[in-house]
Amino acid sequence: MWRGRPAREKPPHSRNCITIQKMPVTEPTSKRAALEERLRALGRTLVAYSGGVDSAFLAWTAHEVLGGDMLAVIADSASLARSQLADAVAFANEQEIPLEVISTTELERPDYVRNDGSRCFHCKDELFTVMEQLCQSRGFESIAYGVNLDDQGDFRPGQVAASRHHIHAPLLEAGLSKQEIRELARQSGLRIWNKPAAACLSSRIEYGRAVTREALSVVEQGEDFLRSLGFSQLRVRHHGDIVRIELALEELPRALTPEMAAEFTRVFKALGFKFVTLDLEGFRSGSMNSLLPVEGLTRKL
Repeated sequence: MWRGRPAREKPPHSRNCITIQKMPVTEPTSKRAALEERLRALGRTLVAYSGGVDSAFLAWTAHEVLGGDMLAVIADSASLARSQLADAVAFANEQEIPLEVISTTELERPDYVRNDGSRCFHCKDELFTVMEQLCQSRGFESIAYGVNLDDQGDFRPGQVAASRHHIHAPLLEAGLSKQEIRELARQSGLRIWNKPAAACLSSRIEYGRAVTREALSVVEQGEDFLRSLGFSQLRVRHHGDIVRIELALEELPRALTPEMAAEFTRVFKALGFKFVTLDLEGFRSGSMNSLLPVEGLTRKL
């Protein structure tokens, strides 16, 4: 359905931010010019949008370059936290970026629910299938998504799905790294420039454990609770009866007190976990991938 000008959502509290080292202006600026050139070449374009810094900057730049010949598309999926959806809609509203909210049904796909190493492939396959239908029905020419240069160094089967659907990657083609994207967003005055990374909720559930609405809800409630305590960079990892809480290393000292331990135990046991653990290695993006066997990381889809 079309979402025109939704009511403004209150921006996230400033504590939910990260800081980055400022970069020299010249290199990211030249890459921004390359990005704009690639977007012009795409013509009428749909942009896969999640509200994270990469997709938000891509959508904003596409709107600056293409105007009404672009449309941001966000999936109202069970694996997208409600707070993330609200903030993504709010940002698009603030910047007057055309936005459409679509529904995806990855939870009806057995291969996705099974939650093996190919889960992300099936999620993105569902998203891009729905976007292709929208592209054809609305007369758009291209679909783009926000993969960047740094994403090439991790296990990301979603990129295989993007390749199979011939999805364009303008940020990657322009050679932009995550830090450069943040710097360009900062220079452009976009509030999302230092927004923490926020992968989908399904990535918090251990491989081999079924992805269900109930498990996703438990993870979401747990992460909302941690943010309410003032923690910013975090993950709630679901291991069945065990919850593994990851916090940024600089935030661990505040978590390692008897009072905070009691609060964690109270809330997470109420959410259904029998054992509550705090990961002393701290927050690590994609830490579940370390649990996959090598063949799970390399097998062809």
